[in-house]
Amino acid sequence: MSASASTKTTVSRPLEGADRVAALLMTMGRPAAVQVMKHFSQDELKVITRAIADLQPVSTAQIEQLIEDLAAQFVAGANLIGTVSEVERLLSGMLPPEQIQDILADVLGNANHSIWDRISTVSEGALASYILKEHPQTAALILSKVKPSCAAKVMGHLPTDLRNDVMRRMLTLKPLVEATMKIIERTIHEDFLVNFSRNMGADTHARMADIINKMERDHMENVLQNLSDTRPKSAEILKGLLFTFDDIVNLTPKARTALFDQIPNDRVVMALKGTDAGFRDIILQSLASRVRRMVEQELATGQPATQRDVTEARRMITDLALEMAGRGEIELNSDQDDGGALYR
Repeated sequence: MSASASTKTTVSRPLEGADRVAALLMTMGRPAAVQVMKHFSQDELKVITRAIADLQPVSTAQIEQLIEDLAAQFVAGANLIGTVSEVERLLSGMLPPEQIQDILADVLGNANHSIWDRISTVSEGALASYILKEHPQTAALILSKVKPSCAAKVMGHLPTDLRNDVMRRMLTLKPLVEATMKIIERTIHEDFLVNFSRNMGADTHARMADIINKMERDHMENVLQNLSDTRPKSAEILKGLLFTFDDIVNLTPKARTALFDQIPNDRVVMALKGTDAGFRDIILQSLASRVRRMVEQELATGQPATQRDVTEARRMITDLALEMAGRGEIELNSDQDDGGALYR
């Protein structure tokens, strides 16, 4: 082999678009590549097979980088969501500009048609957080387009005044011209759904924390221990999101007072059974004087209670704390310090 030929085989141009797919498929080997290619459409197969046929020499370093990139995406979590911009980026360089524009026109129509169904599947907490940052008229438009079941759940997360305002606006909404509606749909699609996808990892941990919060204490500890052994990073994130009855002493006095103002006296008494003096005193300080005396008197009688009743009372209080935090009425993780921190 001549020196010039040898040089030619070692020079590799950057891999882009379909070339990356082609290189990965060839690296997989025939059996695995065949299984993957079964999921491609006819048009995709044409593009990929053409890329394979025209593929220039690919260095070992490039293959390794491709595999590392792919592995890194899976480790980080394959939180993907389709956007018109993403379609345009993927097709760029693979198809003529005029053909890309035809495809985008069709894709945009389908994306806008289904956007409200897609938003309806997002957690109501995430959607409520988004709506709280928007004008009430925008909130009314969004909630008038999503599924009624979704809108009802989101309404439950909104402050009373805003909820009533949004309801009034929904009743008086006027139809928008098609061009304006398309602009709004595209803006919401890019602004909300794309950003939601980027934060999907955090949302997944929040959902898991919500599930673990509702487990029995021994089950919760078992799950966290297992995660600490297998996925330590996720375990640390979850521990930061969890909120148990023990964590109530770490709330600010103002937040604790707001919480226990909504708890029936008998539930407070039941939840405090079996707690030590330090924990109990912090909770009692959050109660009004008259209520505190009543609770102290009930606790002093020493009436027995089943562990199930105690657990249910504590869970009711922690669930209410999480709901109030979700509505922005209290903060679960405050930088302020109080006596409760010493108990922990």
